[in-house]
Amino acid sequence: MDTLYYDGRCPLCRREMAWLARLKRESLHLVDIHGLGDATPLPRRDMLEVLHLRTSDGLWVTGVDATVRAWRHTPIGLLWQWLAWGPVRPLATRVYRRWAAQRYARLYGCRTP
Repeated sequence: MDTLYYDGRCPLCRREMAWLARLKRESLHLVDIHGLGDATPLPRRDMLEVLHLRTSDGLWVTGVDATVRAWRHTPIGLLWQWLAWGPVRPLATRVYRRWAAQRYARLYGCRTP
């Protein structure tokens, strides 16, 4: 089973996770990082800055790659696959990282949540 860790204080993240929760198969587990308290598997700030997905074999996947892999657990996963394609992936990764940094700064400022 893959596990996707997300920021439940982010309105956009909550909406996406609600949609994903309705469509996902049992092979994906969704975890709000804020529900873990201090028991996060990686540093809390790192996990809140970008999406983290732990694969069934224990590997960590982040950002766009985590999004693509999570959506593969749904019937519409192919709609997200293009983000992982060769020439698109670097651009998608840059856009995601910029958005994620702005989202984190807007929600948490310079402090560690």
